[in-house]
Amino acid sequence: MSYLDEGGVGRGKLGAIIAVGILHVFLAYAIVSGLAIKAVQVITGPLETVNIEEQAPPPEEAPPPPPKLEDIPPYVPPPDVQVLTEAPPPPTITTQTVTPQPQPTVAPPAPPAPPAPPAPKGPTTRAVPQARSLAVSQDDYPGASLRAEEEGTARVEVVVDTRGRVSACTVINSSGHPRLDEATCRIAQRRWRFKPAQTDGVDVESRYQQNVRWQIVQ
Repeated sequence: MSYLDEGGVGRGKLGAIIAVGILHVFLAYAIVSGLAIKAVQVITGPLETVNIEEQAPPPEEAPPPPPKLEDIPPYVPPPDVQVLTEAPPPPTITTQTVTPQPQPTVAPPAPPAPPAPPAPKGPTTRAVPQARSLAVSQDDYPGASLRAEEEGTARVEVVVDTRGRVSACTVINSSGHPRLDEATCRIAQRRWRFKPAQTDGVDVESRYQQNVRWQIVQ
């Protein structure tokens, strides 16, 4: 009896095993020869590219509104509470009358006596002119004033030094003719003589005023 008969294997199963083995051999050959790649391409077909649009992100949600603050009522200070207390009794003031003692009367001191005036050291006098020296005559006339018949009175003030001479002369009131005024001061400084003034017996400088009459004698 054969193996097939002993194992109970049917002929149909044996054919299937042989077909599977042939298929494996064919696939191995196809892989080596590249037939499998072509077969895959035929099966899959050409690939189509599809552009996938990116969806925009959803808009951000707005932040929730801040919580509403409750209105706080204004502060009302509590009312002042005055506690009535009994006022203390007023203090007792005791007054005592003191009789002032009379103050002794003190007489003010007598004022000091004024100092005695110093004794004069000598006489105090004014300058005294020598009468003849102050006179003017027609001979003192300037020639132009005499020809023009100029007349008038000049008042001058002179400074008398400690020697009794005139050191300066000033016309106080003009005679009306400048030539006569100049002649008056020129004669006073050249010819007038005085006894100098004195203070406490000492000769001092002084001032003296004098009128000088200019008149033509016919």
